[in-house]
Amino acid sequence: MASRDVTEQLHQLASASNDQHASQGFNNLLATMLSSPDTSTLPANLVAYVQSIISDNIGVIHSRPLLSAFVEQYRAIANNDAKIEAGTDIVDLLAPRIVSYEQQDTDLKYILADAYEADEDYTNSAKTLQTITLDSSQRSVSDDDRATVWMRICRCYLEEDDPTNALTYLNKVKQVIFSVTDQTTRLQFQLSQARIYDSQRGFLDASTAYLQLSNEPAIDEDERLQALTAAISCAVLAPAGPLRARQLGKLYKDERATETPSYSILEKIFLDRLLAPAEVATFASSLKPHQLARTADGSTVLDKAVLEHNLLAVSRLYQNIRTANLGQLLGVDAERAEMYAAAMIESSRLSGSIDQIAGVIHFRTREGGQDAVAMGLRAWEAGIQGLAEEVERVTTVLQREEPGFYDSVMVA
Repeated sequence: MASRDVTEQLHQLASASNDQHASQGFNNLLATMLSSPDTSTLPANLVAYVQSIISDNIGVIHSRPLLSAFVEQYRAIANNDAKIEAGTDIVDLLAPRIVSYEQQDTDLKYILADAYEADEDYTNSAKTLQTITLDSSQRSVSDDDRATVWMRICRCYLEEDDPTNALTYLNKVKQVIFSVTDQTTRLQFQLSQARIYDSQRGFLDASTAYLQLSNEPAIDEDERLQALTAAISCAVLAPAGPLRARQLGKLYKDERATETPSYSILEKIFLDRLLAPAEVATFASSLKPHQLARTADGSTVLDKAVLEHNLLAVSRLYQNIRTANLGQLLGVDAERAEMYAAAMIESSRLSGSIDQIAGVIHFRTREGGQDAVAMGLRAWEAGIQGLAEEVERVTTVLQREEPGFYDSVMVA
């Protein structure tokens, strides 16, 4: 409850006939309230103050500048708990009158959202931002403004590990992203998209998004290297197959990959070398909790990715192998080794056949039994692919930056 002294002064000011004198009186009272050493009644006093200045006795014409001045003073309050307690009640007070005080309401909600985030309460921050009016007839709201709010809500939900709600607002941003000019918002969109793919275990899409982000010149070099590291981690966790192999090739030929802590495991996976348990454990220590979550069969995503990779590596070394021996190489029993091999053959991620009567798996690979040659050939192919893509990139840049020169060369 507001202090008695403040309540009496507010009543006197609201009843004053001289509007100019009353406005100055309100501002002086607000300054006194904020400078008082007793903060126990500050939230209630602030709510009572706003309730008084937006009352019918004051009128909208005089109450708007008073409320605008209040918002600026409210922004400077150092006591975060008092700011949140007062802010939530004031937002409720303004809700029925939002048409008259739309700009002040919007500014207040931004400040309240900042206060929630300072307390790491990202859910309430997101909920506060969701109530901001973005389809307004009172003020101009650009696509950049909308995208900024939606992107901030999306990031708040990601901080709370809520990819479902985050995706809802990311999809809103997608509708306007091509008209957004703010570079920070565009970069946040790319990062959030990658994080959502990652959290939903769409590791191949996440790796692609992180790799694209790592090539953004507007980002600091250290952050680009972090994005590249994340791209490698997601590529390792992705299901084995041609698409993953293509992504691994892009990452392997990136000159910066050698600077990342995951380069060793990237190289071994790309060159189809068997992964040792110690290497896997070292890599696992760098992963996020959701990347180590257990699947329906009790194994982690990493366990499955490593097992599938080692199965592919075995197929490069042998033309056929007994399921019992395969299980020993993979560190699982024969039944599980056969189950994984069957699933990969069925999904066309492994070429071969299984003779269940004889307990033998036959692999049909060009490189079977020729490991060193196969690895050298794949590395050479990756180099050629990288060179071709770089030439294509330079050609595109020339066409965009120097169209006259490009046309003259093409004609010649």
